[in-house]
Amino acid sequence: MQPFRKHTGTVAPLERANIDTDQIIPKQFLKRIERTGYGQFLFYGWRYLPDGTPDPAFVLNEPRYRGASILLAGRNFGCGSSREHAPWALLDYGFRAIIAPSFADIFAMNCSKNGILTAVLEQAQVDALITRAAAQPGYELTVDLEQCEVRDRAGYAASFAIDEYRRRFLLEGLDDIGITLQYGDAIAQYEARRQPFTSPARAR
Repeated sequence: MQPFRKHTGTVAPLERANIDTDQIIPKQFLKRIERTGYGQFLFYGWRYLPDGTPDPAFVLNEPRYRGASILLAGRNFGCGSSREHAPWALLDYGFRAIIAPSFADIFAMNCSKNGILTAVLEQAQVDALITRAAAQPGYELTVDLEQCEVRDRAGYAASFAIDEYRRRFLLEGLDDIGITLQYGDAIAQYEARRQPFTSPARAR
């Protein structure tokens, strides 16, 4: 997993609350076993019209937000089912950080295990950033996990708090498997001294 320390990118404002995981990646696209290939289906019900053409009214289809890698959103982002495909779709599309007043807990943890930072700011702070992004084409933010700070080039700065365990996941680029492999030597030593397993049937 790619570590997250500090990221600067274009901001896309998605001013909606309670965006659930089925809106992030609709269930009809959950047919792949790979983590890639989901970006094209991100927010599918909003990005496309019934005839399959892009909806020009949706924020991600506006030219000014093309290539955005930081998403601003409303409260309770990522609610609903705990599908891990949601962060896969966001990452595959190109998002590295999401800023919102609150996140669903399981979604936020899934994001951290896939290299996406979920930064919680106050509603007023998110509103201020949404206003700046809407007013300034190509508006960029720097999301700094080492300093736990969000800032822009005009001097705006806001701090955010994050669980230290989740922060370590991101800074070191570790998922559950990566953390387990850090104890590879201890696991090998245990396996070497452990008695071979014998099933009850063979013991008879």
